[in-house]
Amino acid sequence: LIVFFVAAIIISFGFNKSISQVTDIDGNVYKTVKIGNQEWMAENLNVEHYRNGDPILKIKEKNELSAYETGAWCYYDNDMKNEKTYGKLYDWYAVYDARVLAPEGWHISSDAEWTQLIDFLGGDKIAGAKLKATNLWQSPNAGATNETGFTVIPGGFLTYRGQFLSIYQFGCFWSSSKSNNFDLHAWGRDMDYAKLEVYRDESYKSEGRSVRCVKD
Repeated sequence: LIVFFVAAIIISFGFNKSISQVTDIDGNVYKTVKIGNQEWMAENLNVEHYRNGDPILKIKEKNELSAYETGAWCYYDNDMKNEKTYGKLYDWYAVYDARVLAPEGWHISSDAEWTQLIDFLGGDKIAGAKLKATNLWQSPNAGATNETGFTVIPGGFLTYRGQFLSIYQFGCFWSSSKSNNFDLHAWGRDMDYAKLEVYRDESYKSEGRSVRCVKD
């Protein structure tokens, strides 16, 4: 009983699922969740303007994203119906733009901050199960509990070759961190419908991926 009580205390302090919110410059309101010492958005970013009010370039054709080395966004399949559930897909140039993609008081999660989150949840081999939503994913949605309230959804991604892939199967996210190895790459994190893991990968900066923010 004592062990159970201590474990319950640890979980309650580690995952604060009380409802908090943050609002972006376009008026979109996002739920947030505290996990360890971090506070994260619990929904994918969906903003169309940088913090200074400048519009982010909207891509209308799927092969356009790779044609620009500038901040840009699109809907999965260029279909606005996907916006409400999955938010927008951004290239990395939008993530890194000096005009700032994140709401006031927040920033795009760095590679180190993703690592901090994953380590707190027991490491990359099991953290995905604790982060994934329990709905929307293709079966088997391996191990998904969403016990953190982070609610990763399978929004897929847009490849640098202009292909929309893996909606319902993968949640793919940018970090704000450049790769050390390639000028064309940056670090990202992926979660898979068939795995418990969180994968760290080097992705082309022109790919379209989901974005999560962390409180300053």
